[in-house]
Amino acid sequence: MKTYVLDANALTRFLARGPGWEKLRELFERALAGEVRLVMSVINRGEALYVLARDRDFDEVVRDLRSLGKCVDSVPATEEDSEMAARLKHRYKMGLGDTYAAGLALRLNATLVTADSEFAKLGKQLKILSLPKHAEHLKK
Repeated sequence: MKTYVLDANALTRFLARGPGWEKLRELFERALAGEVRLVMSVINRGEALYVLARDRDFDEVVRDLRSLGKCVDSVPATEEDSEMAARLKHRYKMGLGDTYAAGLALRLNATLVTADSEFAKLGKQLKILSLPKHAEHLKK
């Protein structure tokens, strides 16, 4: 079964109905049907929570994220994950949250779902499903 790793901006796109949310809806539907597996690092889940809660009630956002638990598996961060994240941050000068998403995708041999062009730094070692570029309302 094909596995997709969601980064924070993928999740915020979906919940905010931002550019590319339809592609994400299709992935969620496929996950519910058991056709694909969707995963997300708890680090990126926290990022998404923070971004969404800037414009909405915090508890409401938590409920929305928990409701997605039936189709998105949250993956805890381990010591090995933190070492991989630090290695990627050191080598590619990426944001820390992005390094957790990339590291998880590499570890699981999964496809990363993102709109962030920063992941291109990793070249062909990282499979990417690209969403449309960031919209202004998501950059705050």
